[in-house]
Formats: sequence, structure tokens, C-alpha cells
Amino acid sequence: MKNVAKTPCIRVAKTYGEKAIATSERLGLLNMKLRVQRQQDYLYIPLIREPQKTDLKELETNLPKFEVLQREFPERGERPPKLVNLLSDKLPPHLLANLPHAIDFVGDIAVIGIPPELKEYRTILGHAILATNRRLSTVLAKAGAVSGEYRLREFETIAGIDKTATVHREYGCFFHVDLAKAYFSPRLSYEHNRVASQVEEDETVLDMFAGVGPFSVLIAKKHRNVHVYATEVNPEAFKLLKKNIVVNRVDTKITPLLGDVRQIVGERLKGAVDHVIMNLPEKAIEYVNTACEAIKAKGGIIHYYEFANKPEPLETAKNKLTEAVKQTNREVEKILHSKIVRGVAPFTWQVAVDARIK
Repeated sequence: MKNVAKTPCIRVAKTYGEKAIATSERLGLLNMKLRVQRQQDYLYIPLIREPQKTDLKELETNLPKFEVLQREFPERGERPPKLVNLLSDKLPPHLLANLPHAIDFVGDIAVIGIPPELKEYRTILGHAILATNRRLSTVLAKAGAVSGEYRLREFETIAGIDKTATVHREYGCFFHVDLAKAYFSPRLSYEHNRVASQVEEDETVLDMFAGVGPFSVLIAKKHRNVHVYATEVNPEAFKLLKKNIVVNRVDTKITPLLGDVRQIVGERLKGAVDHVIMNLPEKAIEYVNTACEAIKAKGGIIHYYEFANKPEPLETAKNKLTEAVKQTNREVEKILHSKIVRGVAPFTWQVAVDARIK
């Protein structure tokens, strides 16, 4: 491949690479014609121009540390065609505007929601998505809402290999996932890393709804001396959790526990942990008393997730958590962080609140 003249770029730690690329693209800085480079623990992200003051301010808000440098980059190979171009002669023109904008990539599987008006064209749409990404082997269409105790949904294979199992990579960790048997969302990638980065050496963590282990495994990979209790009630998710612990070589740092977290905390984790992760946004509020029971007597941090509505989703979530903690005879000493993670429905968002408990 040809090398080009030196180009402005961002140098950032690999753990923040996904966030840096997304932010650069949003600012119109990312040079899509050049290939991102990796060297040791850093990524070099090519830019189309030097960042301006407003760009730098936005980058500083989203990234804990980065440098702007000059570097040579190889050109990208020929890019696959865009989805809309592939479908321009296969769909009625008025339907092209209804193409799904959000596609979740889990390993080599793409997951999409199909609007009702495109349902009869779903096979054509699926094969077009395969053609736009050579790494994909399967396209799944959502065939229902997330529901039930295990937070599962049904899928329909609309192109490629008929499967729901794959291996997903995130921040250097490998996760065996089966979308039909265990809940998993690649949209929480940044949250997994954000929470893992807050844990300190020699701390103990309770991951209350661990699933296949994205929070637990990343915490164990990032820290030399931590211990994570990963509880999960879904037997199929628990099997994948145990597999992922072994695959990522963190079995000495994680204790997987199958069963209801209330019973597990009551029997063996009272006053034992420094951090509690509560990623069950539908019902996390019902487990605040259990989280407070698990936090050490000296205090600790709850990482709480909830679905909240307009008009003030963050304030609503913070107030609900604060009041629920009061009911346990403990207290929120400080709200450390709050943010909207993602939209999940019209006027409804998943929000994250980190609170120090005393």
C-alpha cells in the first residue's frame, strides 16, 4: 500500500481507542481514507486537519489523555459500498429513507430492527448488510422486545448463517455470546470500560447481574489485585460467564455465583464489597437494599442503571436512588457521576448514576 505524507493524528491509549474514533468522527476530524495504526499500547488515529480549539475542548471532555502528533499512515483498501447505494435499485425510492440507521455488531453478527414498511424486503436488506461488511457471517432481525426474567428477545435470521452464537471482542477481551440465550449489548462497551477504570487495586466488586461477564472480565483484566463476585440467575448466561472467565485467564480474580443475588449476598457477601454494579435497568431499584447490604461498613460505590423518562431523566434517577438508599438506613454521600447512556424508546433513556454510599 502507498504511504502518504505525514498527517495530523491523535495518539491515545488503546483502551480509549473506540471513544477517540467515535469522537473524531463526530467532530468531522476522522480521515476515513487512512488506516488507524496500532503500536504497543497506543492507537494513532488519522485526522483530515489539525484540531481547532473547539475540537480540542471536546476531545478533552471525552478522553482522559491524548496527544496530537504528525505521522505517516497507509491508505485504506477499497471500502465496501454503502448500504443505501446497494439498495437504490432494489427498493422503492420512498423506502430508502426508512433504512435502519442503528445496527448492532456482536462479533460476526449484525442485529437490526426492521420498520414495518420494510418487513417484506428484509431478506434483500439482510444480504445488502452482509455485502457492506466482509467480516459478517449473519444478519439477525429483532423479532420481539426484550422480555422475561432473563431479558431475552427472539430473532429471525434474514441473511447468512443461521446462528445466534458468536465471539465478541471488546477492549482486548473475548466474550462467547449467544444472543438467544443471554442478554448482551455492544452499546454498553464504553460503560464497561468506564466502570472498570474506577475500580482500584485491592478492591472487591459485586457484579449483581453479570450476564456473560463484560463488566466482571474487563475489571479483572485491567487490575492486578482485585476480586469480583459475578452473580447471574440465568443458567445459560452463567455457562457463558464461566467460559469467558477461563478464556480471558481471569479465573483467579472472579468468583462466578449462580442464583438470586439477594440470597447470595445474605449468605456470604454482607459488608464485603467496595463496588456494586447494578446493570438491570428495568428492576435495579428493587435491589438497592441488597446493594447497600453488600457494601462495606466504611462505605463504597454503587454503579446504578435505570430506564428514565422525560422531562429530567438524570434528576429522576438520582432522586430515586437517593431515596431508596435512605430506606436502608444508609445515605448517598455524593453523586460521583451521572449520564444518559443511550435512548431505548421515544422519550425514554438508559441512564447511569455512580453514587458514593456511607
